[in-house]
Amino acid sequence: MPKKYIFLSVVAVGCLFPTRALLAQDAPRDAASTPRIFFDCQGSRCDEDYYRTEIPWVSWVRDRQDADAHMIMTSESTGAGGRVFHLDVVGREQYVEYTDEADFQSLPTATERETLDDLSLSIGLAFARFSQYAGFRDLVDLTATQDGEVVRSAQIVTSEQVNDAWNLWVFNVNGNASLQGEETSTTRRFTGGLSASRVTPTWKQSYRGFLNYNFRKTSFSSRPEFIDEYTDYNFNATVVYSVAELVSLGFTSRVGKSTRQNQAFSAGISPALEFSFWPYDEATRRSLTAFYEVGPVYYEYNELTQAEVIDETLFQQSLTFSIDQRQAWGDLRLNVTGAAYLHDFDRNNLSVGGNVSFRITRGLDLNFGGSYSLVADQLYLPFQELSDDELLAGSRSAGTDKRHMLNLGLSYRFGSIFNNVVNNRFPGGGGSSSGFRPSSGGYRR
Repeated sequence: MPKKYIFLSVVAVGCLFPTRALLAQDAPRDAASTPRIFFDCQGSRCDEDYYRTEIPWVSWVRDRQDADAHMIMTSESTGAGGRVFHLDVVGREQYVEYTDEADFQSLPTATERETLDDLSLSIGLAFARFSQYAGFRDLVDLTATQDGEVVRSAQIVTSEQVNDAWNLWVFNVNGNASLQGEETSTTRRFTGGLSASRVTPTWKQSYRGFLNYNFRKTSFSSRPEFIDEYTDYNFNATVVYSVAELVSLGFTSRVGKSTRQNQAFSAGISPALEFSFWPYDEATRRSLTAFYEVGPVYYEYNELTQAEVIDETLFQQSLTFSIDQRQAWGDLRLNVTGAAYLHDFDRNNLSVGGNVSFRITRGLDLNFGGSYSLVADQLYLPFQELSDDELLAGSRSAGTDKRHMLNLGLSYRFGSIFNNVVNNRFPGGGGSSSGFRPSSGGYRR
C-alpha cells in the first residue's frame, strides 16, 4: 500500500475515536462576553491546568492588569488534618467596588481528585457570583445532584457537639527508606516520624517525633575510604491556649540528638507568649506577630566543647517578629529573630530572613529572598578541630560568626493575555531529564 494511503488511513481512524481531552475543549466564546479572571495562588492545590479545564466559561488571563476580577486563594491546616481554603475575589477597573469571600474545607481522608473537584466547584461558584454582579449572562447552568438531596461535608466541631471516640485527636505515622549506590559510593537513609495533635477553638496541642538514620561510604584510589554514619532524633511538643482575640499563651518543649551540633542529648522546655497585631482570622492574607519564649535547656555533648565541658544546663530566650502579606501587588514574608543565653548575653544570635514577590508592572515580576545571621551562640563546638572529611561532608558544624544566603529572580511575560487552553500531550515538552538519555559511553548517532 502506498505510504500516503497509510497516512490517510491513520488520520481517518483517529477521527473515528476522538479522545476525551479533545471532546473537553469546547468551542471558544468571544472573550468580550466572558469575565476575565486572574488566578493568584501559591501554596496547596494550585493546579491551574485542572481549574482551567473544569471552568472553561471564563477567560483566564496571565496578568492582573488585564483582569475584570482577581482571585486570591490561600489555605491553612485544620486540626483533623484537612485544609480550609479561602477564596477572595476582588473586582478591578469598572468592578473595583466588588469584593467576595468564600471558604471550602477539605476532608483529611479525601483523595487529590476529590479535593480538586470540590475546589473547582467552589471556585466556579465564586466566578458565577461575580459574573452575575458584572452582568455576564448565559455562561453556565447550575444543576442539582442526587435528586436534589443536600450532602453536607464535615465541619470543624468541638468534642461536645459530636460523639467522637477519638475526642478530636488525630495521629499520623510515616516512614521512608532510600538506597543509592555505585562502584565507589554507597548511601543509605531511613527517616521515620509520628505525630499526634488536637485542635479546638481554645486549645491547640501538637506532639511530633522524628528519627533520621544516614550512612554514606566513599572509596578512593589513593587514600582510605570515608564512612559517615549517624542516627539523630527529636521530639517536639507545643501546647497553646487562646487567652484573648490577639493573645496566646503556651509552652514548647523538645528532646533530641544532633550529631552535626555535637549533641548526644538535649532537652528543654520554654513557656511562650504570642501577640498578633491583626486578628488571627486574617492570617492567610496578612499576619504580624511577636513571639517570645524563655526557659532552661540541658545539653550532653558527644565531645568536649571549646569551653571544656561535656554537659551543661543553661537558660535561653528568643523573640521573633513575623510578618506575612498576601496582597494584589504580591507577597511578603519576613522573620526577625533575636536569641541569647541568660548567663551571658554576648552568647547570642540575630537573624533576619524572608522573601518578596513584587509585581512591578504588567507581566514583570521581581522575586527576592535571603537571610543573614550574626552567630555568637555555638557553645556546642568541639574542642578538637574538625577533620577535612567532616568539613567536606558537612556532617559537623564548623565555627562561624555569620551566615548568609541570597537569591534574586526577575521574570517577564508578554504576548497573548489569554490563558484558557489546556493541552496535556507530551507533558514537560518531551525534554524531561527523567526521560531516556544514553550514558557517556553509550550509543551515539
